[in-house]
Formats: sequence, C-alpha cells, structure tokens
Amino acid sequence: MSGADKEFLTTFARGLEVIRSFDTENPSMTLSAVAEKNGLSRAAARRFLLTLQKLGYVSLEDKKFRLTAKVLELGYAYLASLDFSETITPHLEKVAYELGESCSALVLDGADIVYVARIPRRGLIPINLQIGARLPAYATSGGRVLMAYLQKPELEAVFEKSRFEKHTPNTKGPDELRVELERVREQGYAIVDQELELGMRAVAVPVIDRRGQVRFALNSSSHVSSVTLERIVDEYVPIMKTAARNIAAVLP
Repeated sequence: MSGADKEFLTTFARGLEVIRSFDTENPSMTLSAVAEKNGLSRAAARRFLLTLQKLGYVSLEDKKFRLTAKVLELGYAYLASLDFSETITPHLEKVAYELGESCSALVLDGADIVYVARIPRRGLIPINLQIGARLPAYATSGGRVLMAYLQKPELEAVFEKSRFEKHTPNTKGPDELRVELERVREQGYAIVDQELELGMRAVAVPVIDRRGQVRFALNSSSHVSSVTLERIVDEYVPIMKTAARNIAAVLP
C-alpha cells in the first residue's frame, strides 16, 4: 500500500457516498435499499445510517431513512468560504439587472457543473437550477469555460467521465467539443446554442483570480426568442467579463 493510500479513510469516504446516494429518485430509502445502492452489507449500512442519524444528518420514519436539512450545512460551509453573500452575489445581481436575464456562478465537480449561486429570472425555461443543481459540463456554457482552462490530464479525466448524451440535435460530440474548447480558451467565453435544451441559449465567462486560477464561471441563460447570438457576443459578453474582473478583484 502506498503512502497516499494510507492517508485515505475508506470508512469516511463510504459515509459520504451514503449521503450522496439519496437523490431526487430516492429521497427516502429502507436500510436494505441503502445497502444495495452502495454495495454494502446490511450491517455496514446500518452502522453508517445510525451514525449519520446520531449526528443529525438523516432521520428515520416508517423504516425509511431520509436526509435532514442539516446536510445543507456542508454546502453552506463551502459557500461561506467563497463569501458569496457579501462580495459575489451583488455582482450577479447587477449582471441579472443589466441583462434582464438570470445570472449564476458555477463550479466544476467531476464531469458536472454545480450551481453555487444564482439570481433567477422568473418565467424562463422550466429547468430546476437551484443552488446545488448539477448539469453535464460538456453541454453547458459554464462547463465548457471551466473545461477549457483545465490542464490536459484534468481535461482528459472529464472527457472520460462524460456520457456525451445527445440532448438535442445540436449537442456536440467529443471531437467537436475539443475544437470548441480551443475556441473558448482563445476568446474567453463560451456560448451554447440549444445543445442542452431546445429553446435555450447560454453564455459563460471565467472568473480568473490574481494568481491566474479559474475559480468558477459566470453564466446567463436566455430563451432564443429574446436574444440573438450576435447580441450575446456584443452586449452580454462585455457585461459579464466586466463582472468577472470585478469579482476577481475582491477574491481572497
């Protein structure tokens, strides 16, 4: 066993996987269901669940376990470390006001993007994009911005994890995406035109800190009936790039 392996706490990792196994399709599960979904014995699953219950992260009712609101503390700790409420959210609000559209902050997690802040526009496209929502990086503007600035080994890992489903007739495949990512890096923004869902256009720019690291992406989504691609390039991109620079200036 290598030194790195000795530092890895398998039990802790499996406990996190148990938490992650609760999702929209399985908001509550029996002990047997948790064991099966996580590849655990019933005895091991029981220990994990009872520990999480004592810590307040799961509840038990009618022989079914369910996550509690305390799990949100894990995510809020991350958001607090970025200081979104006081330093970043006002910039998102300004972009949303100037564009008359939604504005979000996204990070890359594996092959997905995760929404960590969002100023929505009512009546847009019916996709659940609350904080914590996940979408495939390869088919989103924010994902492409974040992928474009990865080092080659990291980028290849994202490609390997991506399923490359054809969400619409416009969705780019792996080869097309590689070419697109080169373009994104050169121009400093990404536009996705009806590749994730018909009728939706999205644009994203990177937020690059003073050390030259991409911390997250700013994204805005619009209906095709409300904005042309030309207007996105001419109006939306400059506003969002300005916001990205202003955010970068206050990042620790």
